[in-house]
Amino acid sequence: MQFLKTLFWVVVAVVVVLFTLTNSQQVTLKLWAGLEADVNLPLLLGLVFLLGFLPTFFIYRARLWSLKRRYETQATAHVVSHPAPARPATPATNSPGREATDAKAWPAA
Repeated sequence: MQFLKTLFWVVVAVVVVLFTLTNSQQVTLKLWAGLEADVNLPLLLGLVFLLGFLPTFFIYRARLWSLKRRYETQATAHVVSHPAPARPATPATNSPGREATDAKAWPAA
């Protein structure tokens, strides 16, 4: 999968380089009040792409950040450790002839 991702980005980079080399011409932009700007075409397209991409990217990241904070808040609130239930103060009644010991095996009767 990593190979396909790398291959995709290499193909995109080659296409961008070829586009830049074949279209490196000046474009005149008429701004306002007779003001004009000569800009390289690939630079203009890159700026227009960023102008559309960056606001969407920042909105996406902000939404992801808020959802992650909400998830972490819910996760920590859900994993609250409860105290262990209290043990009864009186010992349980044993069968006749048996007594409770700390031994691993039953005592010989």
